[in-house]
Amino acid sequence: MCSEAVTCFSREMVAVVTGASSGIGEGTAVKLAQMGVGRLCITGRNKQALESTKQRCIKAGVDMKDSDVVTVTGDITEEETCKSIFSKTIEAFGRINILINNAGVMKTGLQETTSIDQYDELMNVNVRSVVFLTQLCIPELKKTKGTVVNVSSLSGVRSFPGVGFYCMSKAALDMFTKCLALELAASGVRVNSVNPGVIVTPLQKRGGMSEEEYSVYLEKNQNFHPLGRVGDVDEVADVIAFLASSKASFMTGNITSIDGGRNLLCPR
Repeated sequence: MCSEAVTCFSREMVAVVTGASSGIGEGTAVKLAQMGVGRLCITGRNKQALESTKQRCIKAGVDMKDSDVVTVTGDITEEETCKSIFSKTIEAFGRINILINNAGVMKTGLQETTSIDQYDELMNVNVRSVVFLTQLCIPELKKTKGTVVNVSSLSGVRSFPGVGFYCMSKAALDMFTKCLALELAASGVRVNSVNPGVIVTPLQKRGGMSEEEYSVYLEKNQNFHPLGRVGDVDEVADVIAFLASSKASFMTGNITSIDGGRNLLCPR
């Protein structure tokens, strides 16, 4: 990994991080600022939480000023929001070096009884919005020989009952990562994904779990990860920052598990 910010990033670099108002997105934005990325566009639906992330980035960053962090509040599934993310980044900073597609949702339910509207929501947030925003950014990423990191999930490579549509959306995201990596390799643009196991974030609670259910869920899932615990945001943010950095210059198309070994298990 990167021991010194200057060896990985420069203040001239510009990163876009979606879903940055909480969880992995917030942690990643702060990590990139801490490691030397000088300019950020962070996005999310919660304006107050996004402002909190901005202040954390400024505090963690290397000589970072208020004008070095642009915030865009809105629904990532709306094309106008994606266009705004792109245009405001270019207007403020003139380039894009790093795109972190993190925004995502999880919903639970059996496929037999779950409405098709839930399927549409999951695919729109977890896949369609990523494809559209990335398409907007590709010409700029080619200019900078930049990098894309998609935040996927263990659920993209392993199947689980009760979250079938979520698994499908993340599997689609992984295939998008691989195909895009091949398409952009000749232009010097790298594309990778990270696939976390259970990480302590608001994701499950926003998907419908109560506080009590989430506590039981975390306790139970300790046994499902060979390392004997669930993960934390910083452990994922570290890997995202690595993949976005020059230290990963010969890596593209990787589906990178950050799951304490859970993807290795075969239930019996």
